[in-house]
Amino acid sequence: MRLHGTVFSQTLQMDTGLTIVTPNVLQEHYRVAYLLHGLYGNHQSWLDYSMLAAYAAEGRTIYIMPEAGRSFYSDMAYGFAYFTYISEELPEICKSIFHISAQPEDTVIMGASMGGYGALRCALSHPGRFGKCAAFSAACLDLRSGLAALRESGGQAFAAAFGTQLLQDFRAIFGERYDWKPEYDVLTLAKSLPPEQLPTLYLTCGTEDGFYPDHLRFCEALREAGTPFTFDSWQDSHSFACFDRALRQAITRFSL
Repeated sequence: MRLHGTVFSQTLQMDTGLTIVTPNVLQEHYRVAYLLHGLYGNHQSWLDYSMLAAYAAEGRTIYIMPEAGRSFYSDMAYGFAYFTYISEELPEICKSIFHISAQPEDTVIMGASMGGYGALRCALSHPGRFGKCAAFSAACLDLRSGLAALRESGGQAFAAAFGTQLLQDFRAIFGERYDWKPEYDVLTLAKSLPPEQLPTLYLTCGTEDGFYPDHLRFCEALREAGTPFTFDSWQDSHSFACFDRALRQAITRFSL
């Protein structure tokens, strides 16, 4: 079953898009996977550009895909509180509507690129809610250094490399001074949790992806901190072909 619609969010104070995919055989008890889109996407992107519907058909998991604009799944300085919506309100809405488990071991959050960062941040901020997390080619793995570079350069080099729209997005998210806070930073969050509280972490990135060096440094920092995780890589770029392979592997790894 594939459903597209809107839900009213009290946090956002507006209707917002939602896509849901269920197995073909309906059951009394679902596991749930929140699947987050990237910077250029929306709540339908995973259905449009991956084989999710085929993967979900024979499983025992309901996939919930919310809309988050270009927010990086944050409570924006000038904008909407998407982090609170995704990590707190949306799971409560979905539990009230669908027969899904509320147990952390049955609750997964995944995403690609911007959505990979969002998945990590949600899972590491709410480990009692999200027991498993998969991040594919995640952005912002070294957010502290990135925001510091923005402050020092005034954003000119960033805008030249990534475009003025993303610079404006970051200003709306983090404020005029691109302020860093520990709760924004996935490495800081991971290091702050004792091993018994950590969600199961699965990371992937293509070796031709511009984010690949960031992943190598991030994984080394996790190892030094004693944080358990699994990282897979293969020759590929920052593309939905790569994300689709990663999604299939995460579904198998988490027995979804």
